[in-house]
Amino acid sequence: FQDQAMMKTMSGGNCTLNVPAKNSYRMVVLGASRVGKSSIVSRFLNGRFEDQYTPTIEDFHRKVYNIRGDMYQLDILDTSGNHPFPAMRRLSILTGDVFILVFSLDNRESFDEVKRLQKQILEVKSCLKNKTKESADLPMVICGNKNDHSEIFRKVRTDEGENLVSSDENCAYFEVSAKKNTNVDEMFYVLFSMAKLPHEMSPSLHRKISIQYGDTFQQKSFRMRRVKDMDAYGMVSPFARRPSVNSDLKYIKSKVLREGQSREREKCTIQ
Repeated sequence: FQDQAMMKTMSGGNCTLNVPAKNSYRMVVLGASRVGKSSIVSRFLNGRFEDQYTPTIEDFHRKVYNIRGDMYQLDILDTSGNHPFPAMRRLSILTGDVFILVFSLDNRESFDEVKRLQKQILEVKSCLKNKTKESADLPMVICGNKNDHSEIFRKVRTDEGENLVSSDENCAYFEVSAKKNTNVDEMFYVLFSMAKLPHEMSPSLHRKISIQYGDTFQQKSFRMRRVKDMDAYGMVSPFARRPSVNSDLKYIKSKVLREGQSREREKCTIQ
């Protein structure tokens, strides 16, 4: 990751939050259509489940944390299940730091898609690692969603999912229900632990703060009177925008050419 002295800036409303580049991460959520990717992201961000299905083209979210006085930023890329542009999916993989691969336990084809995605991620990241000489691990969770459905609808056995992660200590398998909120928090806890990120990033382990507290959010003395023994806070940015394709390409190019190791990812812009 980039030099600690470099800072990322997030603007929202009347507040500006500066996050060290080394504490800025991107989480990429991949999987077939209608498996519940956006529902899992919604659970993570706001604890809600949306019954109505709306196809995702690509959604971008940002959550900023103040954890024991240190600032962290997590960008979340919720990708399309259709993958109409293979080059865009490859770019999403190249820029991702942690991954969640989602399939539906009642859909065999979605499980096969996750197997293809896992293979693609390992190949793409291995190629990038060879060019940049990086030695970073690749934290990944494979997630079987809709375990609230009756067993008679199950098309994928538990041991099949476990076999996908058995040879990789940086990959874990969970069966969850975004609808019932079953195992979702546990999944994120393990993912962040594998990524060596603060476990307080998990949904239930920090206090949710609204944008109105943005001006004081980044202060090391930031506290809420009604919260006792709590020193971890998270705030969703309502104004976050996905970085442009151009800025993502420049970020990858700088890593490959070893020209941007002390340079932060460019500001989020739309071109």
